[in-house]
Amino acid sequence: MLKRPTSTATAGPGPIPTIIPTPTDWEVLGEAGHRTLWVTFAIMLVSSAIFTLLSWNVPTSRRIYHVLTTLTTIIATLSYFAIASGHAASYNCTTVTDSHKHVPDTHHEVCRQVYWARYVDWALTSPLLVLNLSLLAGIDGAHTLMAIVANLITVLSALFAAFGSAGTPQRWGWYAISCISYIFSLWHVGLHGSRTVGAKGNAVSKLFSSLAIFSLVVWTAYPVVWGVVLDHKTNVDTEIIIYAVLDTLIKPFFGLWLLVSHRALAETNIDLGGWWSHGFASEGRIRIGDEE
Repeated sequence: MLKRPTSTATAGPGPIPTIIPTPTDWEVLGEAGHRTLWVTFAIMLVSSAIFTLLSWNVPTSRRIYHVLTTLTTIIATLSYFAIASGHAASYNCTTVTDSHKHVPDTHHEVCRQVYWARYVDWALTSPLLVLNLSLLAGIDGAHTLMAIVANLITVLSALFAAFGSAGTPQRWGWYAISCISYIFSLWHVGLHGSRTVGAKGNAVSKLFSSLAIFSLVVWTAYPVVWGVVLDHKTNVDTEIIIYAVLDTLIKPFFGLWLLVSHRALAETNIDLGGWWSHGFASEGRIRIGDEE
């Protein structure tokens, strides 16, 4: 008697590998960064008040450094208030590829907070700092203007790179333009300043050299930190803290150093003519009581 062949169990199709999409990674400030912003805002505000008080007993004709320094910290105060209060920020989102063994690659976005108010601050205050150094050294108007424009290009190029796509040649191209412009700004201030400041005496030369070297060290730290941030190698809180320290050094500390030294050195006074103190309408008049 023949036996019917028994049916054998066959393995059914296995489960299809599935992947849960990676959610968007949001790189935003935390508690430490938020607290740092408010502390820096307070430092800038108090500094502005101190610089204003220091200018009260100074004649208008000698107040140019006070005006430029006070404007620098006032602009920084507004910038930090805007950032700390949750405004003046945007997101730069970059698509990241996730590789898998048995299924096609997937993609997710990394969105990082970019505070555009910071770049507005730098675009306005950095030229004021350059102007302070140029006036102190007695640099001519042509080189002063070139230094200011180069400094402005440095900041704007940094802004364009901050909103560029990560890892793209375009982004690093803007970074390179920013660094080259920064070198040109240093060249106009440092090289020509060292040549012209000698006419003001040894004391002013030492002051300019000290302030210029200090500014060089602090300003050079900005593109270094910015390049690290550009490559997403630090979090937003660390970025905020580092920039807050640098801003405090190059604005309130630099400004106080300059104004206190200026008060003690008569050679740092600048003759801007009657326009600065009295306006163009008074040109040609005889003014009694004008200081020598």
